[in-house]
Amino acid sequence: MTTEEPTLHYAPRSRATATRVLLEELGAPHDLNVLNIRKGAHKAPAFLAINPLGKVPALSHGDTILTESVAIALYLGDLFSEAGLTPLPGDPRRGAYLRWMVFYAASFEPALMDKMCAHVPPANECAYGTFDQVIELLANQLGQAPYILGDEITVADIQWGATLEWALAFKAIPELPVFRDYATRVTSRASFQRVFKDEVRLGAEHEAAAA
Repeated sequence: MTTEEPTLHYAPRSRATATRVLLEELGAPHDLNVLNIRKGAHKAPAFLAINPLGKVPALSHGDTILTESVAIALYLGDLFSEAGLTPLPGDPRRGAYLRWMVFYAASFEPALMDKMCAHVPPANECAYGTFDQVIELLANQLGQAPYILGDEITVADIQWGATLEWALAFKAIPELPVFRDYATRVTSRASFQRVFKDEVRLGAEHEAAAA
């Protein structure tokens, strides 16, 4: 295992926000490579060498490069497991933890994007079924306890909380009390509020630089 600190390749107000918050929650020493996507920094050769798709977040850690926000979250949670936010192998919550992390990437995000683009694939051919089924399943899970795995927050909640806050703001999901309460509970944490505040500053700086 490398002793180098990981570097998060990040742009404000993007999917990388949740990853930046997660690093704070984990108390993880790291470097932050801030990309001004308004000036096309995510399409520059230096970044495309890290992620050829030109998407954030990406994570460099020694010789290891990770893309995909859920893969990065799983990696960081295991790497900084001493923070207590990751159900490790042997923990009875581990299976559910992996399930809901993968469900986020494999079912929720595709369903959300299809809904926002008014694309309705045939349910019997679609990996996630239907948007309504995804929403119902998630609402049922979040209605059982304060956090997605129970009474204690985990890495999964950082990912889900950030996305549900965004989705509610853009009216991309139903304004159900269970979603609003959960998103507020997670994003009211000090780590989120610090990052949100700094992203206002970064956003203004990036817009000015791109003008």
